Amino acid sequence: MIDFKLQRFAEGDGGTTQTPSTTTPTGANNEKGVRTYGMQFKELLPTVFAKKSYFNDFFVGGLEALDGVAFNKKAFSLKACDIPVAIGTGYDKTDTKAFKTGTGSTSRFGNRTEIIYDDIDVEYTWGWNFHEGIDRHTVNNNMEQAIADRLELQALAKTEMFNKAHGKFISQNAGKIITTAAATLSDSDPKTLFNELSKYFTNIEAVGTRYAKVTSDLYNLIVDSTLATTSKNSSVNIDDNGIVKFKGFLIEEVPDSMFQTNEICYAYVGGIAKVFTGINTARTIESEDFDGVALQGAGKAGEYIPTDNKKAVVKVKMKTA
Repeated sequence: MIDFKLQRFAEGDGGTTQTPSTTTPTGANNEKGVRTYGMQFKELLPTVFAKKSYFNDFFVGGLEALDGVAFNKKAFSLKACDIPVAIGTGYDKTDTKAFKTGTGSTSRFGNRTEIIYDDIDVEYTWGWNFHEGIDRHTVNNNMEQAIADRLELQALAKTEMFNKAHGKFISQNAGKIITTAAATLSDSDPKTLFNELSKYFTNIEAVGTRYAKVTSDLYNLIVDSTLATTSKNSSVNIDDNGIVKFKGFLIEEVPDSMFQTNEICYAYVGGIAKVFTGINTARTIESEDFDGVALQGAGKAGEYIPTDNKKAVVKVKMKTA
């Protein structure tokens, strides 16, 4: 069993805190001043991600951001062992086990299983970048304030990219697929679907908080369901069109664009995967083309889920007509 929550990144910045520094490298930048904002962007991204990510609860520890990544492909390494636990039938007291004819060749404890861990390198799978310009003559604001504002907006934009990538990642790694009975949703679907989901997660003995991210159509059917009434101690609020829990799942309505084609629900146990990004650069550099600075950034990102955890991910698809 992989104790995934204890895994750490192999590469990092050691937790140091630095302020933006102005450097004058020789050669490539022709002695032009470069100011780095890697640490600021590293702090911004996880904060914005925690507030704006639709699937933050799917990943353990939120977004892991690394500044100044050292590897082109590898994000981090972990050790995993997929050898099943051997369960014996009991201590064998047969007189030929470990004694008499079995001396030196048998054991009363049963067969011995050797435990070996494999090294797994987790790689980045996609990238991001930005390139903007701030001219002192036209910005109409303090330069530092403008840079801070743009970095925050870039963090928001990158979180939107993460959201879409994570919806696709969850869909691709679902260990079970449930298909609706019809090509259109009906009032009875919430009960039918979540009965099946509840039964599945219970029978696989999934441990942890259960989440269900749903499309707007399915969400409204859940809120309007006859099961979501105060007489059944439901926590639904029709005025706010909100619901906290339905059949053991924390329900959240997310934009339809976060789902893959014909998919309407992603159900999972929280904290079973990891999301990460490496910041190669986040900087300003004096421009030759205008009186100001170019604001530039580039990085890599990816997601990882242990194979065993995929069983705790279910997607619901609409039946095709």
